[in-house]
Amino acid sequence: MSCLPIAAQAANANPLPGYDPFSSVLHSVMAGEIREMRDMLEKLAEVLVCDEHFASSYLEQLQSFDYLIQHADECVSLLDRIAGGEDSLTAISHVRLGAVQQRLRSALAGG
Repeated sequence: MSCLPIAAQAANANPLPGYDPFSSVLHSVMAGEIREMRDMLEKLAEVLVCDEHFASSYLEQLQSFDYLIQHADECVSLLDRIAGGEDSLTAISHVRLGAVQQRLRSALAGG
């Protein structure tokens, strides 16, 4: 029995329907982009909170920064899990922000 090399990819080969060979890489890259946005929001929030007058005057708005940071963090974790091979429904079940999890489930249900 001889070992013959197999072509890395046939010239006329196409991905399977519904399969995206770039999906995992794209999910990882998008997670990195959102992570960078989250980090920038955290730094901006830290600067704003250091100004006592601003912080006391705009407490409610500063709480929005906290929510945005949490939201970004959940999106990063979701994308990382999917990029790591976890199926979408299982990955969504780990999202801790209830409203976000519900919107994701609704999107998958088509509504």
